[in-house]
Amino acid sequence: MQRWGGRLQEIGEVETFDYPYMRAGRKRPDRLPQLIAAHREALAAARTRIAPGVPTILIGKSMGGRIGCHVALEEVVDGLVCLGYPLCAMGDRSKLRDQVLRSLGTPILFVQGTRDSLCPLDLLERVRAEMKAKTFLQVVEGGDHSLGVGKRQLQAAGQTQAHVVDGRILAGIARFALSLAERR
Repeated sequence: MQRWGGRLQEIGEVETFDYPYMRAGRKRPDRLPQLIAAHREALAAARTRIAPGVPTILIGKSMGGRIGCHVALEEVVDGLVCLGYPLCAMGDRSKLRDQVLRSLGTPILFVQGTRDSLCPLDLLERVRAEMKAKTFLQVVEGGDHSLGVGKRQLQAAGQTQAHVVDGRILAGIARFALSLAERR
């Protein structure tokens, strides 16, 4: 997410944070309640620095997006952006992390790669159809769970990851953020 933090500064004010397990140098994530608490704490701190009336959008990569969804069940935010949502636990299509999505009322933008085994697009579409929140999907053709596109595919299309693929993702997030601001 650190890579995206800098890019997202192009479209608005961004506050980034690391979960406690990351700051401690551990590889294994904390339990869900601790992750949610850390995310809520970071949100509360960010709100002290952001001007009133500015839309609050939680953006997270993989687990960070999933935890942001949990936070949105407890905190009022204007929108969510999930970069590579981890719908299938460890890539197992029978172990879906979809309950939080079905409970959401907050508008959400999913940015998903077509080669993401943790979030097959057919399963995501099925979950989206059953969600009560307004959902949006931006597909990254050839993108993996980190939204990276293979070098050969990029070369064949005459594209680069940073300028074309990431630029399109950033433009999609900007459109989503603008639509949320217009609703206020």
